[in-house]
Amino acid sequence: MPTECKKRAVLVGCNYPNTFKELSGCVNDAKAMRDMILSRFGFDSENVELLTDEPESKYKPTRANIMAALKKMVDAAKEGDVLLFHFSGHGIVDRIDPHQPSNKGEAIVPCDFNPIFDVDLGQLIKQLPSGSSFTMVSDSCHSGGLIDKSKEQIGPHSTLRGIALPVDYKTRGISLGTLYQCLQTVANVIIATQGLFPTRALGNAINTGTDNMEGIGSILTTIFGNNVSLKFLPHDERDIVNLRSLTEDEGILLSGCQANEESSDMGASDKTGGMGFGAFTYTVLKVIRESNGALSNRQLVVKVRNEIIKLGCGQQHPCLYCTDENADAAFLGNQPNTTTGA
Repeated sequence: MPTECKKRAVLVGCNYPNTFKELSGCVNDAKAMRDMILSRFGFDSENVELLTDEPESKYKPTRANIMAALKKMVDAAKEGDVLLFHFSGHGIVDRIDPHQPSNKGEAIVPCDFNPIFDVDLGQLIKQLPSGSSFTMVSDSCHSGGLIDKSKEQIGPHSTLRGIALPVDYKTRGISLGTLYQCLQTVANVIIATQGLFPTRALGNAINTGTDNMEGIGSILTTIFGNNVSLKFLPHDERDIVNLRSLTEDEGILLSGCQANEESSDMGASDKTGGMGFGAFTYTVLKVIRESNGALSNRQLVVKVRNEIIKLGCGQQHPCLYCTDENADAAFLGNQPNTTTGA
């Protein structure tokens, strides 16, 4: 008998509470996505893992925990399975050219500010069995390009650039300099309270590092050891890992914006039912709720692009990266259940 296909998901929301880069809508995004996929897309709660940085959360979305959850999902996948990774939080990019999408490496930022780069996601995706699918929905700044080599189906839309965000919205991105400052704070807390690492080594990493990738890599490896992105491992250790590039048929990415743009974090308002949300996630879920049947990945992103302008977020342009076949395939693989609310 054929094996029954399963749907699996890892959903992450990082608000970064009590930091100077705190956001308001990311935890709500992750919980709303969970409710939607359980009620409309046939996911079983046993196969959905939710990680948030709420104070009461026992399983925080650190880099280690996110990567462990993704590895668990990928290892369990069988032919025909549908996998979803939804991330809501800050994003960074190695270098930003204001006129061109970056090709220097995009990353998402877990709650411990230990980034997960596109090369790390690619390393997981290429372990998937043939016939399975991996969809990433990333509501973060610079999220276009998080899945390497994916073909751009819906990309730059330049006519609306320059539109300012509403005053009660934030952006979901941090600069390399800001990331470095956050890591300095993490290191100082460790020095002051935990004593888990040599104080001199941490002090040297803080004092001699700079707010570029080399300096960030130095402080990350001092704090987290080898639990860092492949981007920061020594070349001899990277050579042990098969770092082949992904092919165009591996992975589906729905991004909140282009690689050189920022995504919006909306504060609580009447238009969002008195709750904070990410503009991209909020609009994705709104479009799905209002649809009368299955939407292809392409149809979903086109509708989201139109809807997000109505929220006052015309400065970000959601994108779709995948093969031609996957562009016209149904979002998350099948007809949603339209008889139940979400």
